[in-house]
Amino acid sequence: MYYARESWFIRSTEYKETMVELNKQINWQPKEIGEGRFGNWLEEVKDWSLSRDRYWGTPLPIWVNEKDKSDFFAIGSIAEAKQGLYEMPDGRRVPVAECGIEFDLHRPFVDNIVFEKNGNTYRRTHEVIDVWFDSGAMFFAQFHYPFENKELFEQQFPGDFIAEGIDQTRGWFYTLHNIASALFGKPAFLNIVVNELILDRHGVKMSKRLGNTIDPFEIMEKYGADAVRWYLLASNPPWRTTLFNEEDIAKTVISDFFRSLTNTYAFFALYANIDGFDDSEAHIDYDKRPEIDMWVISRLNTLIAKYTKHMNDYDLTKAARAVQNFTINELSNWYIRRNRRRFWKGEKDDDKIAAYQTLHEILLKICAMISPITPFLSDALYNRLRCDNDPVSIHMIDMPNYEQNLINIDLERRMDIAQKIVSLAHFLRGKSKMRVRQPLRRILVPVINPAQRRDIQIVADIIMDEINIKEIEFVTDETSNIISKQAKGNFKTLGKKFGKNTQAVANAIKSFTNEEIKLIERNKQIEVKIDDELLTIELADIEISSNDIEGWLVASESGITVALDTTLDDDLRKEGIARELVNRVQNLRKDSGFEVTDRINISLCANDEIKSAVLTKQEHIMNETLAINITFVDNLPKDSEIEFLEEKIYVAISKQ
Repeated sequence: MYYARESWFIRSTEYKETMVELNKQINWQPKEIGEGRFGNWLEEVKDWSLSRDRYWGTPLPIWVNEKDKSDFFAIGSIAEAKQGLYEMPDGRRVPVAECGIEFDLHRPFVDNIVFEKNGNTYRRTHEVIDVWFDSGAMFFAQFHYPFENKELFEQQFPGDFIAEGIDQTRGWFYTLHNIASALFGKPAFLNIVVNELILDRHGVKMSKRLGNTIDPFEIMEKYGADAVRWYLLASNPPWRTTLFNEEDIAKTVISDFFRSLTNTYAFFALYANIDGFDDSEAHIDYDKRPEIDMWVISRLNTLIAKYTKHMNDYDLTKAARAVQNFTINELSNWYIRRNRRRFWKGEKDDDKIAAYQTLHEILLKICAMISPITPFLSDALYNRLRCDNDPVSIHMIDMPNYEQNLINIDLERRMDIAQKIVSLAHFLRGKSKMRVRQPLRRILVPVINPAQRRDIQIVADIIMDEINIKEIEFVTDETSNIISKQAKGNFKTLGKKFGKNTQAVANAIKSFTNEEIKLIERNKQIEVKIDDELLTIELADIEISSNDIEGWLVASESGITVALDTTLDDDLRKEGIARELVNRVQNLRKDSGFEVTDRINISLCANDEIKSAVLTKQEHIMNETLAINITFVDNLPKDSEIEFLEEKIYVAISKQ
């Protein structure tokens, strides 16, 4: 049951418009909370009921005339309070400074302070202040402003950033904003990250009753605080509900991201230690380095630019994901794989030094970018990478700035096309269970214009090496009808864009001809007529697939189509066998604990088909495995048996 009662109010409605306008200066993450939930609250703001009928709390510093309740005043400091009289237990009133009791801002001491003015006695009203006022005053109260630290407060107000749960929209967020608007005419904070709830993996709120709670200390003990922090930020924006699944920490963070980063460092350290690289060598200008180095440095600077923008916007998830995607897909899966031979080779020439300098710089800058989220891992790697005269901690260096002159958009575009073609080709190999180490004769790539053809030709060697093919053939609009495409609607975008016309648009997309699909791939959009209304369909609104043709496998993505010739001749089969043998020997080297520089002898017991292939490709096999010779024998010990292309062969290696 609720009873009407008297209360003290702050007349917030008088400065409502100020609060509304100042809210527009705040960068909310997410913006819909600031513009919606919080903004709507401000538009409908009511006067703030400030007082509470409790004993404990901050006393309301208002003294009221005993005879006339409309006559009152507020006390703004201890000094002002000490100008009053202290009412002793026996009724005597003495100056507060002479009462002999230590001054206390709380009850019951302040209740005994009275003021006598013009023959009237003023006593403190009995209420205490709403605790949310204490929270909302923290931005200046923490400095004991205005009584001291005036310059320090002015330097640090408004605050750069706050973060709290979404339930504080009408709590702490509001009281901070209300008080700052009323007292200073400024927002209390410039940026805010609103945190949502963390639920269990099934989307159920955690509770002891349900037994689905997670002990954070056990999780951090198991996976490390860095991994947990990265998971919480990279898996989902903080302002969206997170379905906590610790298996994702193990897989997406530790196995995918952390392992890619630490394996890349281990690869660098292995060969840098062999060659004595310590970054004291003369710096090789970026434009003097191989194109693959210029590409990855360009991508690094593009990453830093995006990361800086996301961090400045307090969009932490996009910042973390950008670093993670670069590390896994572009550094580990592309740059390192394409450059292994530059580190393996014996001569420490400019090409090899350029590779070391490039990778060293990238690793240092990645460590800097992940350091706010993973302070321990980043510092551990940094201390293995830093030079003697560098600061002793990653947390003592500046965040890297991007260099616009090192960003090459054309080079990035060409390499992006190469990566898409490679990805499609690998998908087709997997679809047909065609081994990556089995060379193929050719691929067909339809091109929509001469510029696209030139882009692909420039990176043709990279593509052919990555997907293990001998030739790229181009087909143009006039000849590309050998590849049949079909389209269907992407309902994720269609529903939002076309509403009631969604199904009609989807049907129109489904009926697109090859020519219409080519047109939208070329122009990124196409117009269709639905019920006498002209509608624009964009490339993102459709999903394009390709039909396989006899002897070929076909796939499309983002306007790129690839047709893979799967026909094998005798020479291709032999080369595939040789590549598979190289792989098995390299695994044996690793399992035997050989150094990467050790020369070896290979003994082989296999069938005639494999022998023939090895003899034909012997030089290649020996070069790749650092073998001095390959000897064919009739028998080898049972423990040298290995599985090989659905056959069993025997292979033994020994140091030279």
